[in-house]
Amino acid sequence: MIKSMTGFGKGESSFESKIIVVEIRTLNSKNLDINSRISYNYKELESEFRKEIANSLKRGKVDISIYEKSVGEESPSKINKEVVKNYVAQLKKLSKNSKIDFLSIAMRLPDTMKTEKEDVSDNEKTEVLSLFKNTLKKVIDFRSQEGRIIFDDFNNRLALIEDDLKAISKIDQNRVLLVKEKLKNSLGELKINIDENRFEQELIYYLEKYDITEEKVRLNNHINYFRETLSSKESNGKKLGFVLQEMGREINTIGSKANDFKLQKIVVQMKDELEKIKEQLLNLL
Repeated sequence: MIKSMTGFGKGESSFESKIIVVEIRTLNSKNLDINSRISYNYKELESEFRKEIANSLKRGKVDISIYEKSVGEESPSKINKEVVKNYVAQLKKLSKNSKIDFLSIAMRLPDTMKTEKEDVSDNEKTEVLSLFKNTLKKVIDFRSQEGRIIFDDFNNRLALIEDDLKAISKIDQNRVLLVKEKLKNSLGELKINIDENRFEQELIYYLEKYDITEEKVRLNNHINYFRETLSSKESNGKKLGFVLQEMGREINTIGSKANDFKLQKIVVQMKDELEKIKEQLLNLL
């Protein structure tokens, strides 16, 4: 079954005096492109996160965000007193105005807050990895759900193209007869004697240039193959793209050979449906 490359998952887990939060967002991309914003406490686990993503998501632009929220009274960030004192002293030297709030200014300067790295226990590592895997599963489920929506949309559009192909076949039968009749009438208006055998030979050659039988057969085969690939167990977005290109070639050839306004109008409708499928294909895994 096809899958979308668009996905989202978020998970939270309470551990001691903090809440661990994992967010994963995915978008379409030709290759696997992983961007991460991970709390310094869990940086050593990044290789594990990337390995899980490579095994599960295969392709797409992936944004990972892993951070922690403190729920206790104690904050992990502390004021760097020596740095603040030094800033205040320097500011006082620059200005003798006692009304200026030097402390407020100093607190907005770099390195006034320091965060001490905590030792992450094995239990916490296990908890983070478990939370990450569960969140990743939510992303996969999201992708599958989006894939089912696209699957239904593709089948609906393929049905419309098939209906157009049937309409083309009906027009094509009359089109050949009309071309024959038009040529005979044109020659009749010239009021000259013609060789009927030579006329038939030239007519056959002329009609072969506008014959679209092979294109109709190939297009129908491509539609069937597209459906077959669409229903396979694996998601084959790239393969579907190649099949769609072949469908486009056959439709374009039918249009170039049409020589009939009604037929060309149907070809435009088919191209429109094909373009909508192409837009959706960019988002498929």
